[in-house]
Amino acid sequence: MVIKVFLASSSGSTAIKKKQQDVVGFLEALKVDYTQLDIACNEENRMWMRQNVPVDKKPTNGIPLPPQIFNEDSYCGDYDTFFDAKEDNSVYAFLGLPPPPGSKEAEQAAKVLGVENGTPAEEPKADGSVDASAEVPVEERNGDAHGEEEQAADEEEVEGEGEGGEEEDVADEETAGDEALAEEEEEAVEETDEVTEANAQEEDEQEEADEDREEEDLQSEEEEELRQLEDEEAEVQEDEEEEEEEEEEEDMEETQEEEAE
Repeated sequence: MVIKVFLASSSGSTAIKKKQQDVVGFLEALKVDYTQLDIACNEENRMWMRQNVPVDKKPTNGIPLPPQIFNEDSYCGDYDTFFDAKEDNSVYAFLGLPPPPGSKEAEQAAKVLGVENGTPAEEPKADGSVDASAEVPVEERNGDAHGEEEQAADEEEVEGEGEGGEEEDVADEETAGDEALAEEEEEAVEETDEVTEANAQEEDEQEEADEDREEEDLQSEEEEELRQLEDEEAEVQEDEEEEEEEEEEEDMEETQEEEAE
């Protein structure tokens, strides 16, 4: 399986360049085999990328911007989904590749598999070994000692029944007072939590609004850079066509001169 990263080598957008460098640099750090495909100098690469990005993953204008990542012909995602996978230590899953043994992602996958199977994953010690006692129930490891402790506790409980009658009445009164005080504290805590949640919600909404504005500005900048890139390519193509026409005219003039001679 070959990881394909579609890039724009001549992009004038600083944001696009930074995103491309982040993706390539992280893949190289993980020693993942990948291929760079330039959409700025190769029209086929650009058309293939646009056609194979899923419709629901394209921006509102329908033109996906680099970098875009594929595993062979399977779409992996763009920079934002790659960044989220990097933050979650799930880049190999994002790329559709098995994580190497000993990596954080492999350890996380083993823990998840253990939880799904109903057996929690064993935590290795510093020397790499696993505590075998983690698999043995507490009752079996304690053995007879556990039974003796229960017996001693029962005897103490029987001895204390006669002496605890009066103490229980006093304890009940104290408990009632403590419960009332606890209820008041809980109500005060709930009111504080409600105010804190409301403030946090307002902050989250403000942050989301700021992020949306930043994304819109970045999208506009990237679209403008892409349009400039397309205009430059169109100008180059027009210049080439003009040169070809001039060469044809010169050839015709030379042919006419030869015929006249």
